[in-house]
Amino acid sequence: MVNKLILQGRMVADPDLKHTQSDVANTEFTVTWSEKYKDVETKCFLRCKAWRSQAEFISKYFRKGQEIVIEGRMITEQWESDGEKKSRTICVVDKANFCGSKSDNSNSSSNQKPVSKPETDPDGFMNIPDGIDEELPFN
Repeated sequence: MVNKLILQGRMVADPDLKHTQSDVANTEFTVTWSEKYKDVETKCFLRCKAWRSQAEFISKYFRKGQEIVIEGRMITEQWESDGEKKSRTICVVDKANFCGSKSDNSNSSSNQKPVSKPETDPDGFMNIPDGIDEELPFN
């Protein structure tokens, strides 16, 4: 049997990092996406749960409205409340990744220098402005 989910969507709210009594990090959040066929749009919401380092990563880097790609597996949680059996299907997140525009996913930092947009030569290649190589991470 295969139980694998890959989903790209947006965070419905800021994730809230919590810890169990044994100090294991966890977070629950909802991801939304939509599909449109002709004039009918279907909006979907999926509750997700992440544990340990993935929970810390998501809580640190993702906020309401940001795009996220998650990989995980579906499970059904079951419990009893006031004598009534209840259940819900959720995604247990194995991996989370950034997607969308960089400005949506970066924490703004005041120590970053603005870089002017490079010009393009007639062959379609971009000319790298002077001084930009100082900011490249692989020098």
